[in-house]
Amino acid sequence: MKLIKYTAITAAVLASSAALAAPIIVVDSEVAPVVYTTAAPAYAYQDAGVIRNTTGAVVGGTKTIFNTLTHPASISAEVGTLGYGANVGFSLNDKVELQAGWAGGDVADLFGGDFDANDVNYDVDSDFSNPYMGVQLRPAGNWFTMGAGIIVPDNDIEVTSNPNGGVYKIDGVQYKADDVGVLKGSIDHRNKLAPYATLGFRPNITNNFGVFGEIGAAYLGKTDAEVRSVGGVNGSIRDENNAPTGETSATVAQKAQAELEDKNFIEWLPIVKLGATYRF
Repeated sequence: MKLIKYTAITAAVLASSAALAAPIIVVDSEVAPVVYTTAAPAYAYQDAGVIRNTTGAVVGGTKTIFNTLTHPASISAEVGTLGYGANVGFSLNDKVELQAGWAGGDVADLFGGDFDANDVNYDVDSDFSNPYMGVQLRPAGNWFTMGAGIIVPDNDIEVTSNPNGGVYKIDGVQYKADDVGVLKGSIDHRNKLAPYATLGFRPNITNNFGVFGEIGAAYLGKTDAEVRSVGGVNGSIRDENNAPTGETSATVAQKAQAELEDKNFIEWLPIVKLGATYRF
Protein backbone atom coordinates (compact mmCIF):
# COMPACT_ATOMS: atom_id res chain seq x y z
CA MET A 1 0.00 0.00 0.00
CA LYS A 2 2.87 2.35 0.86
CA LEU A 3 4.47 1.60 -2.54
CA ILE A 4 1.25 2.58 -4.34
CA LYS A 5 1.02 5.75 -2.23
CA TYR A 6 4.64 6.79 -2.94
CA THR A 7 4.17 6.00 -6.64
CA ALA A 8 1.10 8.20 -6.81
CA ILE A 9 2.91 11.07 -5.07
CA THR A 10 5.89 10.73 -7.42
CA ALA A 11 3.61 10.74 -10.47
CA ALA A 12 1.87 13.85 -9.21
CA VAL A 13 5.19 15.66 -8.72
CA LEU A 14 6.38 14.69 -12.19
CA ALA A 15 3.07 15.75 -13.71
CA SER A 16 3.24 19.15 -12.00
CA SER A 17 6.84 19.61 -13.20
CA ALA A 18 5.84 18.76 -16.74
CA ALA A 19 2.94 21.18 -16.54
CA LEU A 20 5.29 23.96 -15.46
CA ALA A 21 7.69 23.17 -18.28
CA ALA A 22 4.93 23.01 -20.97
CA PRO A 23 4.16 26.15 -23.02
CA ILE A 24 1.22 28.29 -21.86
CA ILE A 25 -1.55 29.04 -24.39
CA VAL A 26 -3.41 32.27 -23.67
CA VAL A 27 -7.04 32.11 -24.92
CA ASP A 28 -8.17 35.33 -23.32
CA SER A 29 -6.12 38.39 -24.20
CA GLU A 30 -6.97 39.92 -20.82
CA VAL A 31 -5.03 37.20 -18.98
CA ALA A 32 -1.51 38.34 -18.13
CA PRO A 33 1.17 35.98 -19.47
CA VAL A 34 3.14 34.02 -16.94
CA VAL A 35 6.91 34.52 -17.20
CA TYR A 36 9.29 31.86 -15.91
CA THR A 37 12.98 32.62 -15.29
CA THR A 38 15.72 30.04 -15.37
CA ALA A 39 17.64 29.33 -12.17
CA ALA A 40 21.08 30.86 -11.73
CA PRO A 41 23.87 28.50 -12.73
CA ALA A 42 25.35 26.46 -9.90
CA TYR A 43 28.85 27.51 -10.93
CA ALA A 44 30.25 30.96 -11.61
CA TYR A 45 33.78 32.32 -11.70
CA GLN A 46 34.98 34.96 -9.30
CA ASP A 47 37.75 37.47 -9.98
CA ALA A 48 40.11 35.22 -8.07
CA GLY A 49 39.46 32.52 -10.67
CA VAL A 50 37.86 29.91 -8.43
CA ILE A 51 34.35 28.50 -8.60
CA ARG A 52 31.72 29.93 -6.25
CA ASN A 53 28.69 28.01 -4.97
CA THR A 54 30.40 24.68 -5.57
CA THR A 55 29.80 23.47 -2.02
CA GLY A 56 26.07 23.96 -2.38
CA ALA A 57 26.12 22.10 -5.66
CA VAL A 58 28.09 19.23 -4.21
CA VAL A 59 26.01 18.91 -1.04
CA GLY A 60 22.53 19.93 -2.08
CA GLY A 61 22.44 20.15 -5.87
CA THR A 62 22.56 17.88 -8.86
CA LYS A 63 26.37 17.68 -8.98
CA THR A 64 27.52 14.81 -6.76
CA ILE A 65 30.85 14.55 -5.01
CA PHE A 66 31.72 11.80 -7.49
CA ASN A 67 31.10 14.14 -10.39
CA THR A 68 33.16 16.83 -8.69
CA LEU A 69 36.16 14.56 -8.36
CA THR A 70 35.84 13.20 -11.89
CA HIS A 71 35.41 16.63 -13.47
CA PRO A 72 38.36 18.81 -12.43
CA ALA A 73 37.90 22.57 -12.22
CA SER A 74 41.41 23.31 -13.53
CA ILE A 75 44.57 21.91 -15.08
CA SER A 76 48.02 23.42 -14.57
CA ALA A 77 51.53 23.05 -15.95
CA GLU A 78 54.47 23.74 -13.65
CA VAL A 79 58.25 23.88 -13.45
CA GLY A 80 60.40 24.15 -10.35
CA THR A 81 62.61 22.36 -7.87
CA LEU A 82 60.32 19.31 -7.85
CA GLY A 83 60.80 19.03 -11.61
CA TYR A 84 58.60 19.59 -14.62
CA GLY A 85 55.01 18.47 -14.37
CA ALA A 86 51.29 19.14 -14.18
CA ASN A 87 48.38 18.98 -11.75
CA VAL A 88 44.59 18.98 -11.72
CA GLY A 89 42.47 20.94 -9.27
CA PHE A 90 39.05 20.18 -7.78
CA SER A 91 37.33 23.26 -6.32
CA LEU A 92 35.16 22.58 -3.26
CA ASN A 93 34.26 26.23 -2.72
CA ASP A 94 35.69 29.69 -3.30
CA LYS A 95 38.45 29.12 -0.72
CA VAL A 96 39.35 25.42 -0.94
CA GLU A 97 40.76 23.46 -3.86
CA LEU A 98 42.08 19.90 -3.82
CA GLN A 99 45.07 19.13 -6.04
CA ALA A 100 46.73 16.03 -7.46
CA GLY A 101 49.84 16.23 -9.60
CA TRP A 102 53.25 14.95 -10.62
CA ALA A 103 56.61 16.63 -11.19
CA GLY A 104 59.98 15.13 -12.06
CA GLY A 105 63.00 15.01 -14.35
CA ASP A 106 66.68 15.85 -14.00
CA VAL A 107 66.77 18.92 -11.77
CA ALA A 108 70.23 18.49 -10.23
CA ASP A 109 71.43 21.74 -11.81
CA LEU A 110 68.80 23.63 -9.84
CA PHE A 111 70.71 22.63 -6.70
CA GLY A 112 74.10 23.59 -8.13
CA GLY A 113 74.99 20.30 -9.84
CA ASP A 114 77.49 19.36 -7.14
CA PHE A 115 78.01 19.47 -3.37
CA ASP A 116 80.62 18.77 -0.70
CA ALA A 117 80.34 15.97 1.84
CA ASN A 118 82.96 17.03 4.36
CA ASP A 119 86.06 17.40 2.16
CA VAL A 120 84.94 15.36 -0.86
CA ASN A 121 83.20 17.06 -3.75
CA TYR A 122 80.55 15.13 -5.72
CA ASP A 123 78.87 15.75 -9.05
CA VAL A 124 75.15 14.94 -8.99
CA ASP A 125 72.87 13.34 -11.56
CA SER A 126 69.21 13.02 -10.68
CA ASP A 127 65.96 11.61 -12.00
CA PHE A 128 63.12 12.94 -9.88
CA SER A 129 59.61 11.51 -9.70
CA ASN A 130 57.32 13.33 -7.27
CA PRO A 131 53.61 12.54 -7.36
CA TYR A 132 51.73 14.64 -4.82
CA MET A 133 48.31 15.36 -3.37
CA GLY A 134 47.37 18.44 -1.40
CA VAL A 135 45.00 21.29 -0.75
CA GLN A 136 45.21 24.95 -1.80
CA LEU A 137 43.55 27.46 0.52
CA ARG A 138 42.58 31.05 -0.30
CA PRO A 139 42.07 32.40 3.24
CA ALA A 140 41.08 35.87 2.00
CA GLY A 141 39.24 34.61 -1.09
CA ASN A 142 41.71 36.37 -3.40
CA TRP A 143 44.95 35.53 -5.24
CA PHE A 144 46.97 34.72 -2.05
CA THR A 145 47.22 30.96 -1.39
CA MET A 146 48.45 28.57 1.28
CA GLY A 147 49.15 24.96 0.35
CA ALA A 148 49.86 21.73 2.21
CA GLY A 149 49.96 18.07 1.29
CA ILE A 150 51.99 14.92 0.81
CA ILE A 151 54.64 14.01 -1.79
CA VAL A 152 55.41 10.37 -2.59
CA PRO A 153 59.08 10.77 -3.61
CA ASP A 154 60.77 8.27 -5.91
CA ASN A 155 63.96 10.17 -6.69
CA ASP A 156 67.13 8.63 -8.12
CA ILE A 157 70.23 10.57 -7.06
CA GLU A 158 73.63 9.43 -8.34
CA VAL A 159 76.95 10.98 -7.24
CA THR A 160 80.51 10.87 -8.64
CA SER A 161 83.54 12.11 -6.70
CA ASN A 162 85.96 14.82 -7.81
CA PRO A 163 89.46 14.52 -6.29
CA ASN A 164 91.06 17.73 -5.05
CA GLY A 165 94.67 18.06 -6.18
CA GLY A 166 94.96 14.33 -6.80
CA VAL A 167 93.87 13.33 -3.28
CA TYR A 168 90.72 12.54 -1.33
CA LYS A 169 90.52 13.79 2.23
CA ILE A 170 88.28 11.33 4.06
CA ASP A 171 87.97 10.98 7.83
CA GLY A 172 90.94 13.30 8.26
CA VAL A 173 93.29 11.25 6.06
CA GLN A 174 94.41 12.27 2.57
CA TYR A 175 94.49 9.31 0.17
CA LYS A 176 96.01 9.13 -3.28
CA ALA A 177 93.11 9.47 -5.73
CA ASP A 178 94.85 7.21 -8.25
CA ASP A 179 94.89 4.42 -5.67
CA VAL A 180 91.35 4.96 -4.42
CA GLY A 181 89.84 5.27 -7.89
CA VAL A 182 86.59 7.08 -8.59
CA LEU A 183 84.00 7.02 -5.82
CA LYS A 184 80.51 6.48 -7.20
CA GLY A 185 77.38 6.22 -5.17
CA SER A 186 73.65 6.70 -4.78
CA ILE A 187 71.50 8.49 -2.23
CA ASP A 188 68.02 7.52 -1.03
CA HIS A 189 65.82 9.51 1.33
CA ARG A 190 64.18 7.56 4.10
CA ASN A 191 60.78 9.23 3.99
CA LYS A 192 58.35 7.37 1.74
CA LEU A 193 55.78 10.11 2.36
CA ALA A 194 57.11 13.67 2.49
CA PRO A 195 54.87 16.41 3.95
CA TYR A 196 55.10 19.84 2.34
CA ALA A 197 53.79 23.37 2.86
CA THR A 198 53.80 26.39 0.52
CA LEU A 199 52.77 30.01 0.20
CA GLY A 200 51.88 31.43 -3.17
CA PHE A 201 49.86 33.62 -5.48
CA ARG A 202 47.32 32.63 -8.17
CA PRO A 203 45.98 35.62 -10.10
CA ASN A 204 43.80 35.15 -13.17
CA ILE A 205 44.72 36.83 -16.47
CA THR A 206 41.35 36.07 -18.08
CA ASN A 207 38.25 34.20 -16.98
CA ASN A 208 39.90 30.91 -17.91
CA PHE A 209 43.67 31.47 -17.89
CA GLY A 210 45.85 32.28 -14.90
CA VAL A 211 49.39 32.02 -13.55
CA PHE A 212 50.81 30.97 -10.21
CA GLY A 213 53.96 30.86 -8.13
CA GLU A 214 54.75 29.03 -4.91
CA ILE A 215 57.57 28.80 -2.38
CA GLY A 216 57.89 26.37 0.49
CA ALA A 217 59.60 23.16 1.54
CA ALA A 218 59.13 19.40 1.79
CA TYR A 219 60.71 17.18 4.42
CA LEU A 220 62.31 14.23 2.62
CA GLY A 221 64.07 12.96 5.74
CA LYS A 222 67.57 11.71 6.39
CA THR A 223 69.49 9.79 3.77
CA ASP A 224 70.94 6.35 3.17
CA ALA A 225 73.94 6.16 0.85
CA GLU A 226 75.88 3.51 -1.02
CA VAL A 227 79.41 4.24 -2.24
CA ARG A 228 81.79 2.01 -4.20
CA SER A 229 85.26 2.46 -5.65
CA VAL A 230 85.69 2.14 -9.41
CA GLY A 231 89.20 1.66 -10.80
CA GLY A 232 91.02 1.49 -7.47
CA VAL A 233 94.19 -0.53 -6.93
CA ASN A 234 94.24 -3.94 -5.32
CA GLY A 235 95.85 -4.08 -1.92
CA SER A 236 96.98 -1.26 0.34
CA ILE A 237 96.52 2.30 -0.91
CA ARG A 238 98.86 5.20 -0.22
CA ASP A 239 98.41 8.51 1.50
CA GLU A 240 99.54 11.89 0.17
CA ASN A 241 103.15 11.09 1.20
CA ASN A 242 103.12 7.78 -0.72
CA ALA A 243 103.15 5.85 2.55
CA PRO A 244 101.03 2.66 2.64
CA THR A 245 97.93 3.12 4.79
CA GLY A 246 97.05 -0.53 5.25
CA GLU A 247 93.57 0.21 3.87
CA THR A 248 91.93 -0.84 0.64
CA SER A 249 89.86 1.21 -1.74
CA ALA A 250 86.77 -0.64 -0.44
CA THR A 251 87.36 0.47 3.16
CA VAL A 252 87.96 4.05 2.03
CA ALA A 253 84.68 3.90 0.07
CA GLN A 254 82.91 2.82 3.27
CA LYS A 255 84.31 5.84 5.09
CA ALA A 256 83.17 8.09 2.26
CA GLN A 257 79.73 6.49 2.46
CA ALA A 258 79.43 7.33 6.16
CA GLU A 259 80.36 10.96 5.48
CA LEU A 260 77.89 11.13 2.59
CA GLU A 261 75.07 9.89 4.82
CA ASP A 262 76.00 12.45 7.47
CA LYS A 263 75.56 15.15 4.83
CA ASN A 264 71.79 14.37 4.52
CA PHE A 265 71.67 15.88 1.03
CA ILE A 266 68.44 17.94 0.55
CA GLU A 267 66.89 16.57 3.74
CA TRP A 268 64.65 19.62 3.44
CA LEU A 269 63.76 20.01 -0.23
CA PRO A 270 63.07 23.66 -1.08
CA ILE A 271 59.98 24.12 -3.22
CA VAL A 272 59.98 26.90 -5.77
CA LYS A 273 57.61 26.60 -8.70
CA LEU A 274 55.99 28.68 -11.44
CA GLY A 275 53.17 27.68 -13.71
CA ALA A 276 50.07 28.45 -15.74
CA THR A 277 46.47 27.33 -15.16
CA TYR A 278 43.44 26.78 -17.35
CA ARG A 279 40.07 26.79 -15.57
CA PHE A 280 36.99 25.17 -17.04
